[in-house]
Amino acid sequence: MGRFLRQRREALTPAEAGLPASGRRRTPGLRREEVAGLAHVSTDHYTRLEQARGSAPSRHVLRSVARALRLDDTEREHLFALADGWERLPGSPAADVPGHVRELIARMPLTAALVRDSRSDVLAWNPLARVVLAGFFGSFPQEHNLLRRYFLHPDPTVRYLSSRDESAFAQQAVAALRRTADRFPRDDRTRRLVAELHEGSEAFRRLWARPAHPGGRTGVKTVLHPSAGTLTLNYDVLDIPDHDHQILLFTAEPGSPTAANLHSLAA
Repeated sequence: MGRFLRQRREALTPAEAGLPASGRRRTPGLRREEVAGLAHVSTDHYTRLEQARGSAPSRHVLRSVARALRLDDTEREHLFALADGWERLPGSPAADVPGHVRELIARMPLTAALVRDSRSDVLAWNPLARVVLAGFFGSFPQEHNLLRRYFLHPDPTVRYLSSRDESAFAQQAVAALRRTADRFPRDDRTRRLVAELHEGSEAFRRLWARPAHPGGRTGVKTVLHPSAGTLTLNYDVLDIPDHDHQILLFTAEPGSPTAANLHSLAA
């Protein structure tokens, strides 16, 4: 929690916080005393939060700090989860996909749908997703992790993502993995994944050092399909809160060449 607060404080400018500029600063972002003033708590109390000292803060203090740091809904929920204490959190993310979720994505013949967990492991997919992402789903479970495949695969063409998509995807997925590592500090699989990505990818190390931001909920992906060519897909992300999973839905603009290709691939 202390690291998260520090990252958000350093990412917030005085202008964004409604404060006047006060000359040159040694470090980026707001000062601790400025956040404390905006949150109506003492500087010492806020400093203890960032330094992980003292007792757990009250909900009132957390709400005040969240307002001071201009946290959005996702960031505020993440802050509350961290403050609840890692010893009271589940030991690891859920891996089972509810039956009704599998049935839901199976009933979407013209939508490529995936279910991923908070580590970016792909847990389930419908027939169109398997066809659209031809070659993505290998026979080994470790190939089904989006982050491992993105950062560590020796052949970048197997990603089937164009270069213009890669930066946004990487930032979102790495930020999600950081939140998972914070929420489940005792989960061995998460720790091994982070260590493996740290060791094998300089790009991952750079992104991991940045402040965590919520992932995008919608956007556009370009998929390079081996037979259908370039597919321009809209994507939307739906949460499954009880399992900490997400459904990724990939669709095409009606009447577009990609829509025609999806019809052909679905057939």
